This record gives sequence, C-alpha cells and structure tokens, in this order.
Amino acid sequence: MFLWALFLIALTASYLSFQSFVDSGSRYLTASWGGIQWEKQVRTSAQIHRSGGISVLVTGATGFVGSHVSLALRKRGDGVVGLDNFNNYYDPSLKRARMSLLSSRGIFVVEGDLNDGKLLSKLFDVVAFTHVMHLAAQAGVRYALENPQSYVHSNIAGLVNLLETCKAANPQPAVVWASSSSVYGLNEKVPFSESDRTDQPASLYAATKKAGEEITHTYNHIYGLAITGLRFFTVYGPWGRPDMAYFSFTRNILQGKPITIYRGKNRVDLARDFTFIDDIVKGCLGSLDSSGKSTGSGGKKRGSAPYRIFNLGNTSPVTVPILVDILEKHLKVKAKRNFVEMPGNGDVPFTHANISSARREFGYKPTTDLETGLKKFVRWYLSYYGYNTKAKLVQ
Repeated sequence: MFLWALFLIALTASYLSFQSFVDSGSRYLTASWGGIQWEKQVRTSAQIHRSGGISVLVTGATGFVGSHVSLALRKRGDGVVGLDNFNNYYDPSLKRARMSLLSSRGIFVVEGDLNDGKLLSKLFDVVAFTHVMHLAAQAGVRYALENPQSYVHSNIAGLVNLLETCKAANPQPAVVWASSSSVYGLNEKVPFSESDRTDQPASLYAATKKAGEEITHTYNHIYGLAITGLRFFTVYGPWGRPDMAYFSFTRNILQGKPITIYRGKNRVDLARDFTFIDDIVKGCLGSLDSSGKSTGSGGKKRGSAPYRIFNLGNTSPVTVPILVDILEKHLKVKAKRNFVEMPGNGDVPFTHANISSARREFGYKPTTDLETGLKKFVRWYLSYYGYNTKAKLVQ
C-alpha cells in the first residue's frame, strides 16, 4: 500500500510540476538547447580522458556540492556534463560564478529543468552516460514553510522524471543521488545508522527525501537501476550555500549585525555533524566508483542490481556556539549573539553520523575538522566578497 501511495504522490507531483512548468514556462521555453553546436559542446564535455574513466551527468552542477564534484571528476579525467535550472532560492549570481569556474575547466553546463523530459531524453541520445550524479534538489528546511510546492516539484516530480529517463536509456546508467541526514527526523538514537527508523520526518524537506529513497528503491526493484543514496550531514566549505548558518553568520558578523543562535529544550545547544565539502566529494566519487552496474535495457529488468544507502558525515558533532567561536577567531571580529528557543519549523536538535558502512564499502574517511574547514571557508569568503583581492576555489 505504501508503494502505491508513493506512485500516487509521484503522479500528483508530475501534474503539479506540469502546471508549474506552464505557469513559469517562459524561463524554460527561452532556454537554448539543441542543435549541432550544442550537441558538440555536450559530447566534448562528456569525453573521458583517462583509462577506465566514466562519463557522468551531474544535475545541480552549479550548486554547492555539484560544482565541487564536477571539478573533482574533471580533474581525474572523467567526462562531465552539468545540468542546472539556476533557480533563485538563493542569489543566482553565485551559481553563475561557479558555472564560470566549471567552464574554465572544460565542463559544459546545460541550463534546463529536471521536469523537462524532452531535454533529458535528448542528453541521453547525445551521450551514453555511464553514471548520473543527481544533486539537484530544493534544499533547506525552513523554506518549505514559504514554498512547499517547490519541494514536490524538484525533489519528487523531478526525481521521477530523471529516473524515467534513466530506466529507458540503453545502456542504463548507474545512479548516485543526494538524500539527506534530515530523513532521521525525530530519531533519538545516536549515532544515526542507515538501519535506524526514518519514518518520523520533522520537515517537508525531510519527507520528500524519504519519499525519494522509497521511489528509488522501486525503480531499482522493477527496472534494474543500480542506485546509491547518500545521506549528507551538514555540508560546509568554500563556495557554499548562503542560506546555511555558517555562511549567514559570517556575513552578519562582518557587517556588525546580530546573529540568531537557536537552542533546544532546557537551553540545550544545538549540535551538528559538520562535514567539509572535500570529504563529501571523496564520498561521492567513492560511491560512483563502487556503484555497480544497472541491469535493465530499454526499461526492462534483466537481473538484480545494487541498491545502497550511505551516511556521509564527519562523526564529530559540534555545537553551534562553538562554531561561532571558531568563526570569530578567523574573522577576528566578535559576534553579537542572540539566543532564541528553537521554533517548530522542522529543525532537529542534533545530528551524528555513523559512517562505518561507507568506510567498509569504499574507504570513506573524513579528514577535515571544523577548525580547519572553517578557516578555508573564511579565506574563500573574504576573497570572493571583496575583502581580499581575488577569489579562488580553496582546495
């Protein structure tokens, strides 16, 4: 019954997605794709430059994680084609800057939406991708209170549309995609393990990511798609998302504005398993390299295929006040702290990853502590926003 319910959700989401596409269609209809020159750019970007390399379609390629993963794949000689719709959830100029960086490394980014089935089909007609790294999503916990439809549009309808394209491809690609540690919701057992219950989401964002895990399992079971889901734990670092706390804290501290620090019940400090972007990238590449092969052809399953879910975290939760202490140290500015009781907006009091499965399967081992990672982030932030002379990606 639950799977049938998920199918109904997906169908409903597809309808809502279509309506949203029609209502805001001018942006997508004016996007330029197709033609001989466009196909040449896609093929060139997808070319593999190492023995045993892979060709990867990266969705959300100008996002925080997507841009870093794309650069890492290109650096080691893999073929990479990006896809992004450049939505305005946060300042698109940051995404454009990331795109310029990708372009300078020979990575072509297609501007388009996951719900554009014709575009996805065309991409797979032009390139026989071996892998899909699906990082496009509507992120953020609190934004769901303002725009819940965007989560259904991207995280459910967009995911289904992508999987429909992958199942029909010949050969089928292996799929690695970003779930979230948010699926653990109100779970109180720590550290969080992949086998823990995830049926108590605390936010719509978490609910859509949990639905994504069920939907991907269905496509693995019915169509033979090799699928790996990655539950990211509070990713931070250079070129990060402006809506994340560490990023907005940095901005407000430098501007002399107060920062709001939430506390849980009984004035308990919130804690997060902050994970540096370079460690997340290593986990993403390890997942791609160990993904196994899809077994379907033309939408028909030929045999069982791997279905996996892994935590990617740092295993060392740090409280938010300590994070602020570190930012103050590197910014050399004291923060104006305003402590507030955590509202019922979908946030959870703590996260803590058990990464033993990822370590065992593909050698995942985070190496960057919060002190070191925030130092790199602050260096990038000061440079990118003009406090220093030039911007660069901190490796």
